[in-house]
Amino acid sequence: NLGLKPRFIPSPRCPSKTSQVELKHVSPLERTILLTAEPGRLIMGCFASKSTDSKARRLSRWRTSGIVALRDAKLKSFPDEVLELGKSVRTLDLTQNKLVDVPEEISKLMSIQRLILANNVIERLPMNIGKLQSIKFIILDGNRLTTFPDEVGQLVRLERLSISGNLLTSLPETLGSLRNLLLLNVSHNKLKALPDSIGSCFSLEELQANENSIEELPTSVCSLVNLKSLCLDHNNLKQIPPSLLKECKTLQNISLHGNPISMDQFQQMEGFHEFEDRRKKKFDKQIDSNVMIGSKGLDEGVDL
Repeated sequence: NLGLKPRFIPSPRCPSKTSQVELKHVSPLERTILLTAEPGRLIMGCFASKSTDSKARRLSRWRTSGIVALRDAKLKSFPDEVLELGKSVRTLDLTQNKLVDVPEEISKLMSIQRLILANNVIERLPMNIGKLQSIKFIILDGNRLTTFPDEVGQLVRLERLSISGNLLTSLPETLGSLRNLLLLNVSHNKLKALPDSIGSCFSLEELQANENSIEELPTSVCSLVNLKSLCLDHNNLKQIPPSLLKECKTLQNISLHGNPISMDQFQQMEGFHEFEDRRKKKFDKQIDSNVMIGSKGLDEGVDL
């Protein structure tokens, strides 16, 4: 997996503001292409290099590698030649352009596994995005999305979904169909709640929902038996589901900075001591070293 992961640094453990995209678990070829690419150049078949480099040669290289990376190329629309490649494309990176929407024709990219469209001005996604049945990774950080299509629930192979820094006020209940989802990042939106169906994302290991207006977590989050990290900094949470620490037996990291939750309230939750033991085992230090209490209770949150 490409493993692009937005990195936010409000506290030592949990993200809060997008600053960069980190590449993990990338093959040597993909790493070379994605990390050495420069605007306006063709490197290993990804960028337009010289005027003598014909369109045909470009397409040949893209088709051979399966990787198209056109970062910071001043694009205002999807390049037709990319869409014409069809199922040859496995990775498409159009980060840092001026794209307003994603065309219906994206369904031609039937074999795409990684779609990276961060830092554009995208306002909507096509309904037929659900046809991208091979996709495992989607990053749409830093766009202008106000809604997210129900059809995302059809992407049953999806493992990583990052849509931080948009204008979303809600998420579709169909998210619960993403049984292979490992990472969900919805930080820096305008969410007031998470869908009840999120409890059906049984593979979920990391949930980031910092900097929203979430007032209550659905009790279904207690069904996330593989959850390791829960980041909810700067929301309006007054409590978390009472059985969360007891039921989520793999949970090792919670960040609740900027929420009106008291330290006593957190420590009195059932399963707290087991949670503390897990955290100690992972980080080999006392919980108090990572809990900062201010004048308003946990105004700095719980960061374990």
